[in-house]
Amino acid sequence: MSEQANGSALTPAEISERLEQALFEIRRVIAGQDAMLERVLVCLLAQGHLLIEGVPGLAKTLTIKTTAGVLGGSFARVQFTPDLVPADLVGTRIYRPDQGTFDTELGPVFCNFLLADEINRAPAKVQSALLEVMQERQVTIAHTTYPVPQPFLVMATQNPIESEGTYPLPEAQVDRFMLKILIDYPEHDEELTIVQRQLVPQPELREALSLEDLKALQAAAIDVYVDPALVSYAVGLASATRTPAEVGLPDLRDYISYGASPRGPISITQAARALALLRGRDYATTDDVRALAKDALRHRLVLSYQALAEGVTPDAILDRVLAAVPVPEVSLARPSAA
Repeated sequence: MSEQANGSALTPAEISERLEQALFEIRRVIAGQDAMLERVLVCLLAQGHLLIEGVPGLAKTLTIKTTAGVLGGSFARVQFTPDLVPADLVGTRIYRPDQGTFDTELGPVFCNFLLADEINRAPAKVQSALLEVMQERQVTIAHTTYPVPQPFLVMATQNPIESEGTYPLPEAQVDRFMLKILIDYPEHDEELTIVQRQLVPQPELREALSLEDLKALQAAAIDVYVDPALVSYAVGLASATRTPAEVGLPDLRDYISYGASPRGPISITQAARALALLRGRDYATTDDVRALAKDALRHRLVLSYQALAEGVTPDAILDRVLAAVPVPEVSLARPSAA
C-alpha cells in the first residue's frame, strides 16, 4: 500500500470512495440487504462484532464469506449445534503418546472473519467460550494465551422462528456484540435479482481492500470527531432505558427489567464514528447516532414478563425513548487546538 493509500493520509471523501468500492464488490454477490452490508463495514471499522437475526435464506452466511473474500482475510464458519463443546471453538491440548508431550491445536476462532452460524443452537457453556476472544482478542488454553489475527470480526446469526433445540444467549454474551440488526425478506425487485443471479455462474471476487488497508481505515475511524454533546446524548438514551420516568415515560418501567449497560453508549459512539467515515465525513452527527441507536441498544434491554406477554418489543420501547430524549444542538466544527 502506497503512502497516500494509508488511511490517515486519505481525505474522508477518498476513504468513503474506497469503502464504496468494497461494497460494490460485495453487492456483485449480495443483492439488497443494504443495511446489513453497511453495518458489517461499520463493525469492521469500529472493531466491534455483529449479531444478525433473521429467518433462513437471507444471505447472512454468504455476506460474511463474501466480505472476507473482498477484504482478503481468512474466513471460518462454525455451525453451532447442541453437541458442540468449547474446545471445538477455541482449541485444546492433545496428548501425543509417541512423544510423551502435549500439543496445542488451535480452533477455528483463529481467523479474521468468524461466522458463528445459528449461535443460539448451542448451550451457554459453548456460547461463553467466545467471551474472551470477542473482548480481549485472545484465547487462553492451559495457562498459555494465544492472540487471534487482526483485524478480527465475529458475525453471529440466530434464527427467530424456531424455539425447539435453541438456547437464549446469556446477557453477558449478547453484551459483547456492538450491534444487533434485524433483517427481513427482500423486496420484489431485490428477490428477482437474487433468483436471476442463481441462473448464471457466480462472479469471481476481486480484493478491494487488503487487511493492511483495513487496519489503516480502523485507525482513521478512531480520529473521527465526536462532539461531547453527542456523547452525552448517547449516554442519555441508555440512561432513559434504565430510568424511563426521568424522560416522561413512567409506564415503560413495567416493561424493562434491566436497561442498557454502559457498553450501549460506547457502542453507539464508536459505531457513529465508523458510519461517519463510511459516509465521507471526519465528524459524527446526530443522524449517525440516531441511525445506530436501536442497533446498539435493542439486544441490551432485558424485558419483563409483562412486556413479553403483551408483545412489546425492544424496538417499540426504543422508538419511544428516541422520541422522548431531547436531540442536542451540535457544532460540526472541531474545537481549535490550544
